[in-house]
Amino acid sequence: MKHLLLLCLLGTPALAAASGVSAWPDKPGEKEQFEPVPMPPGFQVVVTGQEGPVFADSRGHTLYQWPVRQLRNGPVGERKSQPSCDKTVYTVNAGLMSPYPAGFELPEVATRPSCLDVWPAVLADKDAKPVGKWTIVERKDGLRQWVYDGYALYTSVLDEQPGEVNGGHSGNPGEVGVRKPVEAPSMVPPQFKVESTLLGRMLMTSENFSVYANAKDVAGKPSCAGKCLDEWKPILAPAYAKPRGEFAIVEPSPGIRQWTFRKQPLYTHVGEPFFKMYGSDVPSWYNVYTQRTPKPPADFTVQESPTGLVLADKSGKTVYVYNCADDALDQLACDHPDSPQAYRFTVCGGGDPKACLQRFPYVPAARDAKSDNLSWTTMWIDPMTGKQAKPEQAGALHVWAYRKRPVYTHFRDKGPGDMTADQWGEFYGYRNGYKAFWLRSDFGRGAP
Repeated sequence: MKHLLLLCLLGTPALAAASGVSAWPDKPGEKEQFEPVPMPPGFQVVVTGQEGPVFADSRGHTLYQWPVRQLRNGPVGERKSQPSCDKTVYTVNAGLMSPYPAGFELPEVATRPSCLDVWPAVLADKDAKPVGKWTIVERKDGLRQWVYDGYALYTSVLDEQPGEVNGGHSGNPGEVGVRKPVEAPSMVPPQFKVESTLLGRMLMTSENFSVYANAKDVAGKPSCAGKCLDEWKPILAPAYAKPRGEFAIVEPSPGIRQWTFRKQPLYTHVGEPFFKMYGSDVPSWYNVYTQRTPKPPADFTVQESPTGLVLADKSGKTVYVYNCADDALDQLACDHPDSPQAYRFTVCGGGDPKACLQRFPYVPAARDAKSDNLSWTTMWIDPMTGKQAKPEQAGALHVWAYRKRPVYTHFRDKGPGDMTADQWGEFYGYRNGYKAFWLRSDFGRGAP
């Protein structure tokens, strides 16, 4: 019964009925609670569908940071209180990612934006005062910029309305050049934390073990006893712990204090490695989420591959996302249609757009296709340039997009679950290439 419970959560009606677990997303109105924290005037918390609670400006636009990280040949990003994103327009690569030396001219130099064109700095008024973790730093250009927990704050030109998180994500640590949304602190006891995944905001222990609940438990009454406890370990609350938000404590026996979330007793799976979800393969057991991500449009399905669950088109072919970050010092992303397409055309077709279209066709969307959430949209694409096109433009394709980036299938995938193009490109598909749209991978962290 491998993956039975997770498939139920992803909306397979027959399996859902068999397990007693509701289809994905269950209770879509439930949102993650966050800790009330002091904020300067003009800032707020917005609970997004994909990343949960994030800090936002007065318009509701998500705030981002760019913490420094080490690449092959040097660090990239910003150190605390040292914003480096400025008006410089870089024309050559920096040589941070071997085997490419520095000095190669970047594509579309004449129209290449500066870092601040893509990532507007969140500026502070002259009378603004620090509040809590919110401080102010004076930039080299003389402007005052807001800082949260040490790192300078920016917005993204790709976010146009509250709740959008198109500039970056909390995603896979293998990616480079990715800015990260500034998550507001989750209202969880110290023994827990929350991880963003493509299924939702998954509850973990502070030691990175998955947290589970049992569909047989009702109204806060644990049913796991006897031999069940050999495989499932109740998550116990210390004597000093107190209920917090949607977390409560029950005593299944005198002196035993067990955590519950939304009245469901919580457990870990005995012997399970860090970050894994094997326990959801056991009937009636499922991973706990503080909130579910919005369900993909009806044109998409979920398929089981040899190594986990992937998102697929309506015919069952695996869906891929394209990752790209250039190697200039400002590490601008090149995965959006408005960015240079030379990188993608080189990886998917040796520079030939027609070859790319044959090898990695876009996932088509009907002209009247609509999405009921902000993560999925449609757009018109000129396949010969890879850029956005005007509606109904001659030769343009109407395609599905995830976080405003088109998604693709691959010509070598013949049947449901095939994923021959996963990690197609440079640095396992993270630097410049394609990754399968993992919903769950038993051999990795999963989500692209």
